[in-house]
Amino acid sequence: MVKAVIFDMDGVLIDTEKHYNAAWCEAAQGAGFDFTKEHALLLRSLDPKLASELMKELFGEGFDYFAIREVRRKLVAERLAKYGLEKKPGIDELLTFLHEKGIKTAVATATPIELTYQHLEKIGVKNQFDQIVSAKQVAHGKPAPDVYLYACDQIGEKPEDCIAVEDSPNGIKSAYAAGCRPIMVPDLTQPDEELAPMLYGVAKTLVDIKELIGL
Repeated sequence: MVKAVIFDMDGVLIDTEKHYNAAWCEAAQGAGFDFTKEHALLLRSLDPKLASELMKELFGEGFDYFAIREVRRKLVAERLAKYGLEKKPGIDELLTFLHEKGIKTAVATATPIELTYQHLEKIGVKNQFDQIVSAKQVAHGKPAPDVYLYACDQIGEKPEDCIAVEDSPNGIKSAYAAGCRPIMVPDLTQPDEELAPMLYGVAKTLVDIKELIGL
């Protein structure tokens, strides 16, 4: 039985991954690196320490991940100021369905908690969740299971009774490692052979999750 649904934020609830991808490319290329969209995809939801190590492996010790990330943050803020926050289709319908069925809801994101609150407030859903947690509040970010285990603890449910809605490989791996049932709603990439065995299901849109819950 499904007792809770835990959502990632970026790429699942709000259409921001395209902005992060573009900003990573601009920031890293501006620092002199042959950085592509494919490299940016690797960084989705990835723990900063692991991300820094990965970028050094790919580009050498000269890649200052944290300095480039600060530039990326400014660029993302500029893009969001220009284009606005776009809510992913189907959020309101799905949340209404879950509330009617008595299923708890939470957010487990890699984004800092205050920024998460701001974004969810702007799209009008902040008060629709029982708990909102960030990987910045736990010891290890995604793909480690910490943030999902923390979210489950905060809502008082066992991981195996929780569905996790994710769009990225690092998020899927985090939810799977925690013992949750991961559903992927693809955003910038589709599930590959590595992810397939971890998935409880794949939904084209958030609304399609209703069928996978099986109530």
